[in-house]
Amino acid sequence: MVLTLMLPLRAVYHLEDLITQYHIDCMCKITLATGTIVGYAYAMEFFIAWYGANPYEGFAFINRAFGHYAWAYWIMISCNVITPQFFWFKGVRNNTTMVWVLSIFVNVGMWFERFVIIVTSLARDFLPSSWGYYSPSIVEIFTFFGTFGVFSTLFLLFIRFLPVMPMAELKAVTPQADVHGRHDEHEPTVESGFPTSGFGDPVTNQDKH
Repeated sequence: MVLTLMLPLRAVYHLEDLITQYHIDCMCKITLATGTIVGYAYAMEFFIAWYGANPYEGFAFINRAFGHYAWAYWIMISCNVITPQFFWFKGVRNNTTMVWVLSIFVNVGMWFERFVIIVTSLARDFLPSSWGYYSPSIVEIFTFFGTFGVFSTLFLLFIRFLPVMPMAELKAVTPQADVHGRHDEHEPTVESGFPTSGFGDPVTNQDKH
């Protein structure tokens, strides 16, 4: 989500000097790490279901992967686990357009993770007589698209009335923030016959001892 919002904002407001390629590269590596962790968690869910020997828990996970909602499960796996693996390649991380597209796929995968957890658990309950196939109503569809509008409105209000970049961090990296003047600390300076330290204080023989 950070990449999905950050990259268009960087392009529209010309923040290339503040949000550099280094920041994008770091975010891609974080996405790669978290995607790999998520893949490990998915695998451990199946292992624990098998190791626990609980037939109901085992059925729940097998039904997710091979049941009526297998299409949603494998979309989740593809977007959350396989898609971040493209960030192993530096050429992909340096391609801003490709990074943004891959971040969209990761968002899709995270949405399907919620879908798989909720829908597959409720569609196959303990009573086979209550089994069914979920189909969203028109109200649910419009509510879903309405969430995009609400979030977009709040995000645009945020960047309109609040600083896009944190002022405290920007002040810390500006040249004027270097109060010790390290850019010329290697140049010899003499004041009143005494050489000065990097902090502008005269160095006397007592300081040397």
